[in-house]
Amino acid sequence: MVVPKHLVAVVDFGSQYTQLIVRRVRELGYMAKLYTPEEIGEMVDPGAVILSGGPRSTSEPDAPDIDFERLCSFGVPVLGVCYGMQLLNIKTGGTVRPSNRREYGPAALIPEKSTGLYAGVSPSSQVWMSHSDTVDHLADGCRVIARNSEGVPVSLQWGKNMFGIQFHPEVTHSHEGRTILRNFLSFASELAPFDIGDFKRELIDEIRSKVGHRQVVCGVSGGVDSTVLAVLLHEAGVNVRCIFVNNGLLRKNEAQEVEQNFLRMGVNIETVDASERFLAALSGESSPEKKRRIIGSLFIDVFWDAVGDAEMLAQGTLYPDVIESASNAKSKASVIKTHHNRVERVLELQAQGKVIEPLAFLFKDEVRALGASMGIPHDILWRHPFPGPGLAVRCPGEVTKQKLEIIRECDAIFISTLRKWGWYDKCWQAYAGLIPVKTVGVKGDERSYEFATNLRAIVSEDAMTADWVQLPYDLLREVSNRILNEVKGTNRVLYDVSTKPPASIEWE
Repeated sequence: MVVPKHLVAVVDFGSQYTQLIVRRVRELGYMAKLYTPEEIGEMVDPGAVILSGGPRSTSEPDAPDIDFERLCSFGVPVLGVCYGMQLLNIKTGGTVRPSNRREYGPAALIPEKSTGLYAGVSPSSQVWMSHSDTVDHLADGCRVIARNSEGVPVSLQWGKNMFGIQFHPEVTHSHEGRTILRNFLSFASELAPFDIGDFKRELIDEIRSKVGHRQVVCGVSGGVDSTVLAVLLHEAGVNVRCIFVNNGLLRKNEAQEVEQNFLRMGVNIETVDASERFLAALSGESSPEKKRRIIGSLFIDVFWDAVGDAEMLAQGTLYPDVIESASNAKSKASVIKTHHNRVERVLELQAQGKVIEPLAFLFKDEVRALGASMGIPHDILWRHPFPGPGLAVRCPGEVTKQKLEIIRECDAIFISTLRKWGWYDKCWQAYAGLIPVKTVGVKGDERSYEFATNLRAIVSEDAMTADWVQLPYDLLREVSNRILNEVKGTNRVLYDVSTKPPASIEWE
């Protein structure tokens, strides 16, 4: 019996959706890993290669490129997505031209035949476009296998197993994208399966190899990411100290809850109360980017103050954070925001080989699956995500104790009401934030001039895209009534009905 061993190599040209391709391949049951275009020479016998999309134009002088001869030498199926398709067309002798407008959003996919890449796909299916260039001249031997509703080619094929698609099959907006990816992978043979248990063992081996006998400092917040990381390090048997920093930006009673949860899991943590230090550092600052950098840098300072000569730092960074901050020196992606785990101090430590981020290529649901495989209780694994910078990103403008207290009380009311109505587990994330403007209201027959509160509840698979939750009106009415009657400092409650994109999940 032949043992399957070949992984699916995804080459990253900088699309914000690139890691979603890895995720979809894993969901289909196969092992997939991400590579930069420069790393193609390091690939060893891939079973299939997918070239991602990207924000650049192939017509730019320094546009990302690939060693096409090396790619062809693998003799495996290749799929080019958006930028990847345009690059394949150029490499095979075709041309690409800039379009008069950027095409972004839904479009119709009309396959020439319901076979091959489009076996089982509807005669007309919605896909998601995001590109500015378009294929012009086709190389000899290239054929069109799908068009859009206007007859424009949106999918090409070269030979038996090299394909190009102008749309993103990895996003949920492409309704039959998973079928198309499954069809592509059917052209490959002996693909390595993806199993979370096997992946856990691989992570543990990697941690032991990188850490050796050095001591690791692990920051824990009580959230899913850092909790799974701490338990993973504990299971790997490395010398780890778990530090919980109370930065004064936590939700109501969160510090006590975190301590109790880790006690349940048998993992020791040390608590450092640095609330006043963080609030002092943030005083007078209103820039979202500067606030993130202040919090991230101070977080590291507090760590080193607490542990002295610790030799390594472990972080629970997930891949959506890596994508949005585009902090990899080789990354082709555009920066959306600076993640607190990607500030200058951390990057300096990374350059010195003193940072490990075992979860950096996983999505939230995969981290939860990893945690479940290690026996972490369900209620801990399914806590709603909470940002590293805490309530600071839910408090636009200057962060003050008064604003934080308003947010905490409003948030506690919102979350408790969601639990009461059975909606907490139906939401991927929910919170109350502060709108940094004051509005006129009436309280107790008197004029009030207080802040407005914003409620946000979303559903998502991976934080890359999100939709707002259609909560019952009576639930929202109860939350609003309680906030307006119980929370001093606010006189207006709004509900956020923005999707991501274009809005982010958090305010800042």
